[in-house]
Amino acid sequence: MTELLDTNVDDFAGKLHGSVTRPGDSDYDEARALYNAMIDKKPALIARCADVDDVVAGVKFGREQGLDIAIRCGGHNGPGLGSVDDGLVIDLAGLKSISVDADSRTATIGGGCLLKEVDAATHEQGMATPAGIVGTTGAGGLILGGGMGYLSRTYGLSIDNLLGAEIVLADGSVVTADENENDDLYWALRGGGGNFGVVTQMKMRLHPVSNVLAGPMLWELDQTVDLLKWYRDFIVNAPEDVYGFFAFLTVPPAPIFPEELHLKKVTGIVWCLPGGEDDSKALDEARSQPGLVLDGVQEMPFPAIQGAFDELYPPGDQWYWRADFVETIPDEAVQLHAEWSEKLPTWKSTMHLYPINGAAHKVGPTETPWAYRNANWGAVMAGVDPDPENVGAISAWSKGYQEALHPYSAGGVYLNMIMDEGQDRIRAAYGQNYDRLAKIKAKYDPDNLFHVNQNIKPAD
Repeated sequence: MTELLDTNVDDFAGKLHGSVTRPGDSDYDEARALYNAMIDKKPALIARCADVDDVVAGVKFGREQGLDIAIRCGGHNGPGLGSVDDGLVIDLAGLKSISVDADSRTATIGGGCLLKEVDAATHEQGMATPAGIVGTTGAGGLILGGGMGYLSRTYGLSIDNLLGAEIVLADGSVVTADENENDDLYWALRGGGGNFGVVTQMKMRLHPVSNVLAGPMLWELDQTVDLLKWYRDFIVNAPEDVYGFFAFLTVPPAPIFPEELHLKKVTGIVWCLPGGEDDSKALDEARSQPGLVLDGVQEMPFPAIQGAFDELYPPGDQWYWRADFVETIPDEAVQLHAEWSEKLPTWKSTMHLYPINGAAHKVGPTETPWAYRNANWGAVMAGVDPDPENVGAISAWSKGYQEALHPYSAGGVYLNMIMDEGQDRIRAAYGQNYDRLAKIKAKYDPDNLFHVNQNIKPAD
């Protein structure tokens, strides 16, 4: 651990428009807490940045002091890579600016914005950008890792809608990366995560999305085999305005669900149709599938479905997830899914199959670092529970489930859903694009200053 002198820290803090939080400060534990309570890291300093100048100062200070540097947007990262023991956390939560240009259908958003804040601002103009399914997620972290969400089949991944970024590099310089400036860096940012610098601002393409037809349909768990066989064929051929992710879940004990379903294990599909009621007939086939116990699909503002899981999964739960990209779901895989659905270890644990075909397939496998444009789903097995005593059970279930289904996967994995799984899994996430990313990393961060992430090592 690097020895920090109080005088150096005081000097650094005095340069910031934001603030510095240190061990022993009354708000230290609150400031260092991560979304996944399974991760308990204790940084030496947390720089709570207010603007890009603060970020520059933080990068320079961390480099000069020889500190490991972690970049935090929303703190949702599964393995807790938004923090670092004994190092410096550059917390972007103060960078909240959002500017929406309705004429150009673009939004410029600060690096510390949460998805729900972006959704609220763009919804006022009757627009949205594809990004995630949990509103409390940090927009920057999700987008730079790829970004799957309710609009992916209609408008592509988040990275397909990233038009440019402002980024603080390892030497402290501030540059723009887009199709006209630093185009190699722009390519790398669209899926390369936080490897290349601190992204303080992003320009996103917007689409006309206001009210949507959305919500869950739930079936008896014993219908899993027939329902999944139907779903795997339906969603790959459905109109691009139809999105639905397949799930195993336990019905939450919440008033919005009938009491007789509370804590009942079910299989389900969560739908989102940006066309609203005009596309409602597309779901008639789903409603006709046997064993339907709940049809919760209704018209709602897009931010409502984006934030539907926020209260169910607040910060402070224990999380362990595993994931894979999936091209096809053969009958053998369907049977394994059905077996593992019976083993849900806690009522918050779940499995999701996020469809990533449609518009997401219209971008080539080397046009961005996202190499798996042939995949039809991103699968995630998420063990979740508030009780630390259940960490072993949720971790074993997630690992066992993913390992059982991995032989039927496309081989790679969504960057935002890797735990601490080693360099081979990181390479697999990028496939044929890894070597190109490593060369760009060597150009912009040759000393690997930004290594507290799913790390792309600089090419020799």
